Amino acid sequence: MSKLKIEGGHELTGTIKISGAKNSAVALIPAAILAKTSSTILNVPKINDIKYLIEIMKLLNCRITIEDNTISIDTSKIKYHQIPEELSQMMRASYYYMGAMLAKFKKAEISFPGGCKIGNRPIDLHLKGFQKLGVKIKQEKNKYTLTAKELIGAKIYLDFASVGATINLMLAAIGANGTTIIENAAKEPEIVNIAAFLINMGAHITGAGTSTITIEGTKELDKGIIEVFPDRIEASTYLIAGALIGKNLTIDGVIKEHINAVLDKLVEVGATYKIDNNKISISKIKKVKPSNIKTLVYPGFPTDAQQPFTTLLTQAEGTSIITETIYESRFKNTEYLNMMGAKTEYNGNTLTITGKTELIGKEIYASDLRGGASLVLAGLIAKGTTIIDNTEHILRGYEDIVTKLQKVGAKIEEI
Repeated sequence: MSKLKIEGGHELTGTIKISGAKNSAVALIPAAILAKTSSTILNVPKINDIKYLIEIMKLLNCRITIEDNTISIDTSKIKYHQIPEELSQMMRASYYYMGAMLAKFKKAEISFPGGCKIGNRPIDLHLKGFQKLGVKIKQEKNKYTLTAKELIGAKIYLDFASVGATINLMLAAIGANGTTIIENAAKEPEIVNIAAFLINMGAHITGAGTSTITIEGTKELDKGIIEVFPDRIEASTYLIAGALIGKNLTIDGVIKEHINAVLDKLVEVGATYKIDNNKISISKIKKVKPSNIKTLVYPGFPTDAQQPFTTLLTQAEGTSIITETIYESRFKNTEYLNMMGAKTEYNGNTLTITGKTELIGKEIYASDLRGGASLVLAGLIAKGTTIIDNTEHILRGYEDIVTKLQKVGAKIEEI
């Protein structure tokens, strides 16, 4: 098990280039099995989740070619294979093979997906939607077997605007006869990226990025090509780092419209930044102001940016309150922030942060991906040395995080 060692107090200056979006890339790879012969995905981040997804593609007899951040996928000899538990439990995104394989083979066998332990993350919305399309579902312990003689287009209303369910149902609907309409669909940019890929292959999809998405069943898709857009959560994380300990730290590769909610909160707590096309420069806030944050579905404040922002609020002079509405167990990072000297307390889905507190380097533990990012930020500003255990979580979602931070002045290494 690797660890990160961080010597705190070193100013960050220079440029950090943002990688392709994790949450988009992990859906694009399963979507590629819908191509008859081949497809190409550009700007794919080199993170552990991608490695696991590629292993699944190989099980399906797909041939994978990787050159820099471009993945070419040959699906001309694809064969059905159940997804083994040891792979499906490595990441949450394995569940996208449910929708893609239903569209391709009219069946899928997969164990309950893994990923970060940030609360109850059921897939009931996915399963209810599949049933609407005519899928029969059998569950044995942790394994799901999904089968359909044929998929029939349907009108599906999501009780919650889930990104995962929206994408999974969109994938399955490609293989259905007739028209599928997803209402109360998620609006996240990732949805638009996946839809663009499918449309490039020949699919007929309208409404991606709105609350109503219409998908016409398509018999044959092929030769898709797509570029993964920049990761809005990675960009948000490094902007928060700049607000904590930056000096003209430039984040290169930002789509501002994707992170407006985070930028608004940064301004609210005292940050100033400069925008030059797709670059944003930011420096350490001289006096951090407290703030109240409520996580919401897009375009609201993203739950994935909540934990990194918590670290910034430990430096605010006053009391801040975060209300987490997406996942109920997304405050595990605060146990370790408190070990470092922070004053936080949560009750249910509400976190209270009392600042300003000096953080002291400790040996701590990354319990999940974004919580791990929160602790990296804490280590960057802490007095002394911080050791973060269980960094596999962090490496699942941030490409070359150590190298990127080293290049802008951080004293960080993997040990």
